[in-house]
Amino acid sequence: MESEREPKPDGPLPRAVWILSFVSFFADISSEMMVPLLPLFLVGALGASEIELGVMEGAAVLIVSLMSAYAGFRSDRRGIKGGRVGWLNWGYGLPVLGKSIITVAIGPLWILFGRMLDRFGKGLRGAPRDALIVDAVPATRLGEAFGLHRALDTAGALVGTTLAAFLLWWLVGTPDTKVVQGAHIDAPARVFRQIFAVSAILGLASWGLTFLVKDPRIQNDELEEMATESRPSKPGLGFLGSLAQWRRLSSSYWLVIGMLVLFSLANSSDAFLLLRVRELGFSPWAVVLAYSLFNVTYALISYPVGVLSDRIGRWRVIGLGWGIYMVVYLLFAWLPETQAWGVWPLMAVYGVYMALTEGVGKALIADYAPKEYRGTAMGVFYAITGVTTFLASLLAGWLWQVYGSGVALGTGALFAGLALVVLTWFAVQSKQEP
Repeated sequence: MESEREPKPDGPLPRAVWILSFVSFFADISSEMMVPLLPLFLVGALGASEIELGVMEGAAVLIVSLMSAYAGFRSDRRGIKGGRVGWLNWGYGLPVLGKSIITVAIGPLWILFGRMLDRFGKGLRGAPRDALIVDAVPATRLGEAFGLHRALDTAGALVGTTLAAFLLWWLVGTPDTKVVQGAHIDAPARVFRQIFAVSAILGLASWGLTFLVKDPRIQNDELEEMATESRPSKPGLGFLGSLAQWRRLSSSYWLVIGMLVLFSLANSSDAFLLLRVRELGFSPWAVVLAYSLFNVTYALISYPVGVLSDRIGRWRVIGLGWGIYMVVYLLFAWLPETQAWGVWPLMAVYGVYMALTEGVGKALIADYAPKEYRGTAMGVFYAITGVTTFLASLLAGWLWQVYGSGVALGTGALFAGLALVVLTWFAVQSKQEP
């Protein structure tokens, strides 16, 4: 007999959603102190090339995706000690170690290792965390739940980037020298390391909160076991058995995945936008401050956009986001140094794109995911889009180094436009069906 209690269709969101949202809030304070500084540290302080940056950031996305797929598959299994929550404990703990390694890194390879460990942890937690959110709310409130999660997640990113910008300003100050074309202002390596150390320490708060999260499936199983006094154990699926769960996902789900994968060919790492800001003559603390502005708009509208997607449909919201992405990348590609002030409104609008697509995209996946395979559905999404994003980052790095930033960013806009055309065509064709 199923003992799971259905969440209320109205009223406040469940406690589990709030706890998971604050776990992400503190995790992003830690992560986003480091993310906007890594490309500046690699290229500016350590002398890495744009191709090396593309390899590192692409590989980071890839490892997150592959581990998300595996963790998603395995977290759907009942009977694993800790359930989905065990993946969160490891997923938020390993990044603390990864950031510590980056803090003392003396070359790109050490940074790559630390970054991979950090992303390995992110991969372990992503799909199980999203599945826990889906488990906690009814289908009619998925957009609202993911909107709240993205809002607090991004609020943490805003705090983290603002703190990083303040520390850069405090440790380095505002440069008095004028930046001429082709020259850049970079902070000393020791300054980056000090900020990375603070980032690693703050990551402990998020890890500690994961021990307050409960898996409702385990609680339900324990109640059922107490009622029946015994429960026959189920054999483990194993990794190959977990892969077989793909077959249980519907054709509608795969169609959604196909559309999202097409857009992911445009979605290279945000590190390239930050490099472009640096190229336009911004000092390191100003680059981070611009990234903070992106997080302001992202955090402010994520929740209302999630609620809106519950009412008017996910694809309309996502399509608008793709259009904004295309325009922002085109304008970044064409922006002259004499008009560098345009970075500020462009980064703010870029935050609108993220709010329109990130949480809403996860809610869209959940709409088509079978109840017992929500972790698998999220994991497959992370895995496939991760591979294409890895390729997109490699392509962007190569184009940047060979042809310049304009071609690299313009190519991203081209792929985004293609995805938007296909989405529009699909919407028109669907309306013509009887």
